Amino acid sequence: MALSHIITGHIQSAVQELFGINLEKVELQATRKDFEGDITMVIFPLLKLIKGNPVELGNKIGQYLVDNAGIVTRYNVVAGFLNIVIADSYYINFFNDIKGDEKFGYVTPAQDGKAVMVEYASPNTNKPLHLGHVRNVLLGYSVAQILQASGTKVYKTQVVNDRGIHICKSMLAWEKFGNGETPETSGLKGDKLVGKYYVEFDKAYKNEINALVAEGATEDEAKKNAPIILEAQQMLLDWEAGKPEVIALWEKMNGWVYTGFDATFEAIGVDFDKNYYESNTYLLGKDIVDAGLEKGVFYKKEDGSVWIDLTPDGLDEKLVLRKDGTSVYITQDLGTAVQRVKDFPDVGGMVYTVGNEQDYHFKVLFLILKKLGYSWAEHLYHLSYGMVDLPSGKMKSREGTVVDADDLISEMTETAQKIAEELGKLDGYSDEEKARLYKIIGLGALKYYILKVDPKKRILFDPKESVDFAGNTWPFIKNKFARIQSLLRRAEFDVNITLAPEQVNLHEKEKELLKQIAHFPEVVQSAANGHSPALVANYTYDLVKEYNSFYQSIPVLGAEVENEKIFRVQLSKKVGETIKSAFSLLGIDVPERM
Repeated sequence: MALSHIITGHIQSAVQELFGINLEKVELQATRKDFEGDITMVIFPLLKLIKGNPVELGNKIGQYLVDNAGIVTRYNVVAGFLNIVIADSYYINFFNDIKGDEKFGYVTPAQDGKAVMVEYASPNTNKPLHLGHVRNVLLGYSVAQILQASGTKVYKTQVVNDRGIHICKSMLAWEKFGNGETPETSGLKGDKLVGKYYVEFDKAYKNEINALVAEGATEDEAKKNAPIILEAQQMLLDWEAGKPEVIALWEKMNGWVYTGFDATFEAIGVDFDKNYYESNTYLLGKDIVDAGLEKGVFYKKEDGSVWIDLTPDGLDEKLVLRKDGTSVYITQDLGTAVQRVKDFPDVGGMVYTVGNEQDYHFKVLFLILKKLGYSWAEHLYHLSYGMVDLPSGKMKSREGTVVDADDLISEMTETAQKIAEELGKLDGYSDEEKARLYKIIGLGALKYYILKVDPKKRILFDPKESVDFAGNTWPFIKNKFARIQSLLRRAEFDVNITLAPEQVNLHEKEKELLKQIAHFPEVVQSAANGHSPALVANYTYDLVKEYNSFYQSIPVLGAEVENEKIFRVQLSKKVGETIKSAFSLLGIDVPERM
């Protein structure tokens, strides 16, 4: 049980016995560094229930804890704050309980519990993944890992946008200009090859627009009547009609893209339990609209279109079915959400990882699902995130328009190599070991730099800063982890010995480190509740800083007292395990050596 829960119980008993009051909530916080104590009770809320001087109340409660709690050795009161000092024996017993638990901080999901489905990535099949997708997949995957570690069963999914006019543009351009080019003959990844022809379409379209304008057409007329856009629109109609040769071309080019996507996802280190495809889901939702009409949730206008009025809820009227009976995006999303619960009956909530430009869309979607009466609609969350910007001129894709995800990963590897070579960090490693570590360093730096920022904030991503070996960066943390592994390799004794509280004279730095380790389970739960990997990332940095202070302040392997040496090595080992556990929630690998 967490220290906060134990102290809460003792304080509630104290208030009941001293004042005859049932205290439902106790406000606790970490003791400020400039005061003695390990955990602090905020007394001011108690004044609403008990009249009196806060210092006097604090002294009475503090003395009760010393006399009755067992784990409290002394206390002090500063204004309205009761600072409580916890016995060293509590921390040593706590450490003995968790030192052999490699999954400390994690909760195993109940087999019969409700699951959460986390959606992320959801790319279009007309171009490669880009920087925006990178933040998306890192956030979504990390939140899925954190939810799983907090005790929730999780399914990871994506919706692949594999149909529509934008897909037909790539198909038509390849048909016109490709000369049968394939990923094998061109040496290009399949997603990049298809993306190349999306750009080719745009070039041809602009040329035709300019030609029509030169002949006297207005720009709007030229955009509507350019032959190539008319051909793309006809190709979409042919696809919807199931024309065999169009379907065959669509399947072939999408197959190239999926192979390319899979390679990028593998390089980034993310995966999915199930993929949904818009080509299979775009017709879903119409039956839901029909049911909603019968319930009176939706209404039909004179032209036959179907709407919902959300103005009483502070939103606006929303179209859910066009007058010709075709669906809109919200219709598809309604259908897909319901289909997911049919596919996975234990799903009791969903997390949608989508940029903040879609905030309003998800407010509408969630509200409609609630009005339709789905119980799981009470547990939907939009993991909204800001854009990622780069210093100008850095890492542009070969198309020159977006930052390509594969190019970004390659650039990060190269940046890691350059900085490591300048610092001489990998002297003595083989070329093969260096190449592997450059990739680990580069990708880990990218992930950590993005995930340490609150999802809602916009990021200016500086590749060189992210690979810095000092400050709140992955290389700094990883170096301390590697130092711990080196220390463990040099320990010439059994690090699994259990020392009783009376065998250890706890140093202040050891106690501070134990307090930081003890905080990890709460961080996991808070990160899960807030859908924020940033809490885990920044906790890890604080843990490493605390370990650095410990390591520099007192000897570890050089300790003169044998039990001190054993305990400090054990403590170091647990810090390393906690770093590794925290980083696994961020999807980051940590090498044993550096």
